[in-house]
Amino acid sequence: MSAEHTLEVFLGEVLVFFSDGKWLYPLFELEDFLATTDHEPGALTVRDKIVGRAAALLLIRLGIREVRAGIMSKPGKEALETHGVSYEYDSLVDLIDCRTEAMLMNEYDPERAYTVLKKQARL
Repeated sequence: MSAEHTLEVFLGEVLVFFSDGKWLYPLFELEDFLATTDHEPGALTVRDKIVGRAAALLLIRLGIREVRAGIMSKPGKEALETHGVSYEYDSLVDLIDCRTEAMLMNEYDPERAYTVLKKQARL
């Protein structure tokens, strides 16, 4: 998966959104974008450079049904599988070296994860 941006969102083959932000901010930007568009989240494919547990839970909460990752953590993969989201990755790693990965290790509820992450992001 060679993405030009940190996060890319496609409707079919058409790029409809992208972000070059850091950490989980591109996913919060995607949330804002989805609030302003008629695109059905389940029809979109998200390409993200790194998908750990936190990113996976945010994507699930947004209604995304197809995820492509450069690097995916096992906890992120588990969350996507639990919620029936289709995924692909270039590399699977045990953990993402990020405190949110550890913080959400046993979290499966996207709404609870969202509340924690919004607080961490100070949004």
